[in-house]
Amino acid sequence: MNRVLAFLFLFVVLLAGDGFSNPANPNNQVSYISRYENVLGTSMEIKITSVSDKQAALAEKAALAEINRLNKILSGYNVNSEFSQWMRTHNKAVPVSKDLFTILNLFDTWRKQSNGALDAAAELISQVWKQSALIQQLPAQEQLAASVALVQQQHWVLDAQKQTATHLTNVPLKLNSFAKSYIIQSAANAAMRVTGINGLIVNIGGDMVVAGTVNETVLVSNPTANTENDAPIDQLQITNKAVATSGNYRRGELINGVWYSHIVDPRTGTPASAIVSATVVAPSATDAGALATAFNVLTVEECKRLAASVKDADYLLITQNGERIESANWKHLQLETPAVIHQSDWKNAINISLELKQQEGFAKRPFAAIWIEDKEGNVVKTLALWYNKPKWLRDLRSWYRKNGSAYTADPAAFASVTGATRSAGKYSFKWDGTDTKGNSVKQDVYTVYIEVVREHGGYDLLKQEMDCSKKAQQFTLKGNAEITEVMVNYGKK
Repeated sequence: MNRVLAFLFLFVVLLAGDGFSNPANPNNQVSYISRYENVLGTSMEIKITSVSDKQAALAEKAALAEINRLNKILSGYNVNSEFSQWMRTHNKAVPVSKDLFTILNLFDTWRKQSNGALDAAAELISQVWKQSALIQQLPAQEQLAASVALVQQQHWVLDAQKQTATHLTNVPLKLNSFAKSYIIQSAANAAMRVTGINGLIVNIGGDMVVAGTVNETVLVSNPTANTENDAPIDQLQITNKAVATSGNYRRGELINGVWYSHIVDPRTGTPASAIVSATVVAPSATDAGALATAFNVLTVEECKRLAASVKDADYLLITQNGERIESANWKHLQLETPAVIHQSDWKNAINISLELKQQEGFAKRPFAAIWIEDKEGNVVKTLALWYNKPKWLRDLRSWYRKNGSAYTADPAAFASVTGATRSAGKYSFKWDGTDTKGNSVKQDVYTVYIEVVREHGGYDLLKQEMDCSKKAQQFTLKGNAEITEVMVNYGKK
């Protein structure tokens, strides 16, 4: 079904810590939400429905422990991980853990099932394109052909009876296509084993597992308008399934002014381009993740055939020219949402790119507020609000002084978001010239405020005046305690 859903986003509310009681929950259950940075190189959200805060905290602890355990096994970035140590062996049958064996076996299965579209050795081709970006010169066809030939070798041999893996080549390998999905599923399973947990969502970098009794609203990021407060391209209701999205719009390489996706076709050596976003809903997290990645590489017809091989898998593809392609059952996942259309008559917008300072290990996300004021000091619109419990909103001193008495949180409105993975601590926002009610305001002088505070930590308050009646302009603001920098520009939407 080809629809356009428009939503009026008054706030982007991102919770960063302890839970809250939701009166809409039956049996006085507790909804508990935590958000982290620097988890598998991106952000993480855990939502738990439990009989108590105590049990929810235990479930969160179990999920974090499982993520940490598996990261020590599967990481290609940690030189001491089991995978990295195995990579340093050659032509020797090495006993490996069940988890590493499972991931390697999944690659073997899906490499064949996807006709070579999924391959751990695609990392070699990715490195070629990264090097090309450094020198701003496209790779030679001979170099790509040689890389493809190396990729298409057999890189390991598995022995299921002995649970060993023999590493055969020197080609760089990365397990990203399956490792994240596998870790998300395992973390969800670990949390669900805690007594008193009724349901949960584990969302790492836009890929998630929804488990238990919860019916979760999931917003699908629009690949062509994907800031944190842009309207989604679709809205789903998900129960006991996994959701994964892969696309070219957040990570890649810019060479001579042309954007090239970080997702490459192992069969040709070229970055994916025909499909800009693929969202998959499936019973298995690894199936959802594999399909979403492969769909970026395959033709539409190949995507349809591959999806048909996975029971109960549904998908939404967005092509380079903006066409929507949905599986037959996709419409049954969609939520009917009344359209609330508010469009500014501005040709330009204020775009904000925020980079948080990175903390060691799994770090709770700080509290933050981003808002717009007119030249009289009146609040025009709040673009983002991050906090844990309402009582801590006072820590956002400047925002609270202007907005606190009028603000009311609606826990039932908090939805999960699926989209292409972003880097940890990096967020973007947009102000299109509308106020809180969605009405277009006068093109005039406005001030952008960014306030960030960490519980028992640092504090930053940055602001930048912008004359929206003039031509394009750009400013870089340096942070202090919690912010690395903020880029603010007034330009095309």
